[in-house]
Amino acid sequence: MTSTSSSEKYDVVIIGGGPSGASAASILAEHGRRVLVIDRDKLPRYHVGESFIPFTYQPLERLGLIPRLKKSHFMKKYSVSFVQPDGKRSQPFYFFNRYDRETIAQSWQVLRSEFDEMLLNNAREKGAEVLEETTVTRLLKEDGVVVGVEIKDKDGNLSERRATITLDCSGKEAFAAVREGWRKRDPYLNKVAVWTYYKGSKREPGIDEGATTVAMIPNKGWFWHIPMHNDMVSVGVVAEGKYLGRDSVRDPQAIFEREIPENKWIEDHLSQGQSTGQYWITSEYSFHASYCASPGLLLVGDALAFLDPVFSSGVMLALKTGVMAGDEVNRGLESGDLSPAHFTEYGAAIRLSVENMRKLVYAFYDPNFSFKDVIKRYPEAAGAITDCLSGDVNRDFSQLWEWVREFAPIPDDLPYGMPMESELTAAS
Repeated sequence: MTSTSSSEKYDVVIIGGGPSGASAASILAEHGRRVLVIDRDKLPRYHVGESFIPFTYQPLERLGLIPRLKKSHFMKKYSVSFVQPDGKRSQPFYFFNRYDRETIAQSWQVLRSEFDEMLLNNAREKGAEVLEETTVTRLLKEDGVVVGVEIKDKDGNLSERRATITLDCSGKEAFAAVREGWRKRDPYLNKVAVWTYYKGSKREPGIDEGATTVAMIPNKGWFWHIPMHNDMVSVGVVAEGKYLGRDSVRDPQAIFEREIPENKWIEDHLSQGQSTGQYWITSEYSFHASYCASPGLLLVGDALAFLDPVFSSGVMLALKTGVMAGDEVNRGLESGDLSPAHFTEYGAAIRLSVENMRKLVYAFYDPNFSFKDVIKRYPEAAGAITDCLSGDVNRDFSQLWEWVREFAPIPDDLPYGMPMESELTAAS
């Protein structure tokens, strides 16, 4: 192993080339900034999380990707529906009943390996430099300020890449939050997921073919069923670890197959076709970082906050925060102010987005809660619930939360996401 220093200086170094990193890189390169994206893998690569919610449209439009998606083979998604354990399916929530049919009323179910590669290539086309198969080994600091990263290439050679500011877009790995001791688990949302892919399984007819289905099982667990192109379906089960791991069962396939009869709609839809044979398992679903920024460092997307995926908000939040980060960093470079305090509004906006969605997730997992009951008592809640589920989460939903609290307790906002400097200054 050899170690070298690099005299190259970038405006921005980005850790991770997933949706948040590629989005931030695209925006910054569009602004004419010198950007380096570093990813440990070679794209395309596998990633779960195939479903887009309607308000993914705005960041995709800003990135210039809507025409490509419209021409793609990705499955069109017009709705989401919920299914009880006995197989009774709700009326689909059609996005076009509330939103413009030509824009956000139709979304997509994507193959993430192809979509993520599309995003990263978009950043390249706009001028961002990309290093793949390269691992970030540590943050470089001088006098407490992050000044870049140390990297290791696939041959084991170490070198440095320095920048005016470093963006952590490392996803659930949360590179900086883990190393800085900022990573905090959600006090309640710590689920386990097991999933696979089926080919040739049953689908709904017509416009509902691409619908996301959330199928409930006892103890507030649930299946996702996400139809994709090439006759593939992403299907997984999420529940408390003590439920899925009962009877000391640890094999992902055995867990998955045991749960199929717990929802009759899932049992019916998987009664034809077959699994592709590979099963995945993951746990500790929700966490957040104490801070969104420190001197020379900004956290973006899942690296800042990762939320239980029941409402498919992950890609939307990653793209949205990536675009926001790109614009905010560019403004800071223009003004000469990249202090943590510069990102106060950025942190507050992300926290509002995540906490609004998090409240709805908490209510969903409460055994006494159902959307139907809330809407029956308060018909005007239907629009607000649809908006929140669709990703229109940067707004005041206080009236909705008053209504929901009559059916289920929901949490107060967690204290996270503000810049480190701001909190230290406030405390002094």
